Amino acid sequence: MTQRIAMVAGASGIIGKGVSEALAAQDGWRQRLLASRPIADAQSVVADLSDPGATVAALEAAADTTHLFYAAYRPAPDFAAEVAVNGPMLENLLAGLKAVGAPLRRVVLYQGAKVYGVHLGPVVAPFYEDDPRHIPPNFYYTQEDALRRSSDAGGFEWSILRPDVVVGDVAGNAMNIAMVIGVFAALSKATGTPLRFPGSHRTYSGVLAQLTDARLLGRASLWSATADKARNQSFNYVHEPFRWDRVWRRIAEALGLEVAPPMRMTLARQMADKAPLWARLAEAHGLRATPYDKLVGWAFGDFVFNTEFDMISDMGKIRSAGFCETVDSATSILSAIQRLVDMKVLPPF
Repeated sequence: MTQRIAMVAGASGIIGKGVSEALAAQDGWRQRLLASRPIADAQSVVADLSDPGATVAALEAAADTTHLFYAAYRPAPDFAAEVAVNGPMLENLLAGLKAVGAPLRRVVLYQGAKVYGVHLGPVVAPFYEDDPRHIPPNFYYTQEDALRRSSDAGGFEWSILRPDVVVGDVAGNAMNIAMVIGVFAALSKATGTPLRFPGSHRTYSGVLAQLTDARLLGRASLWSATADKARNQSFNYVHEPFRWDRVWRRIAEALGLEVAPPMRMTLARQMADKAPLWARLAEAHGLRATPYDKLVGWAFGDFVFNTEFDMISDMGKIRSAGFCETVDSATSILSAIQRLVDMKVLPPF
């Protein structure tokens, strides 16, 4: 088998870690992790993707890259700014790999459900890969267009995966729902309160939600990077839809917490004063020293727990193409929380 040399851009994030773990478990791959700062115990490429010249210089050491998994993202204050920041980053990386003569075969790009406009308001579900676009800005559109242009000019193939609410064991990531739930549960326990769903009653029991397990997404990524049926195609990748009330009760039972009826609150505001309590928990249990304001993205939890319309991505296309792995959603969340406990990011329950 010809050696495959993977580059994982955004390697310190939830998706990037899942991809890296899948690569490490699969024979026939070597990998490099690309990030804005060095990653301990890994062969990494450090590059500021917003700087074209610095990107080319950094990629001289990665001129043998055959596959790119692009999960890099920089937050921005509004949708237009997201485009202005994240669009050029992908373009600079693709141009840099071309400049150093990398024999690129396929690029795997990741998009979220925002590609269907869910951040703008209610969208008719299920979501299909060929649904029409909404009026821009949307940085997913900008990146996809750049990927297609570069592919046409450079000869490499591409594949796009569309997960939603990715569940992983990365701390300090603003969009990790396992951290939102894990920290909220730990603080609920510490204050002697039941685990009350902090979103709307409608979201709790009236609509369908979905998520994607980061580890399975990593395996889907390797399939997407190599399968002939994935060539130049976009695929939704989520697990079976669920209602939060069922999953919430299972989480509470597993963590030894009582459940009370939902109580809608703004987590970003209600949890803002909990830094001293978290510091005491961290000291008592020897947790990693993570600043409270960097620990969890409460605003992301507010969005997920108050989405009052069905979030269902159709899975027919990827299953018909040959990738069918899935997992129970409550199991995925609880597994990620347990790994975070084992890593001493969360206290034991």
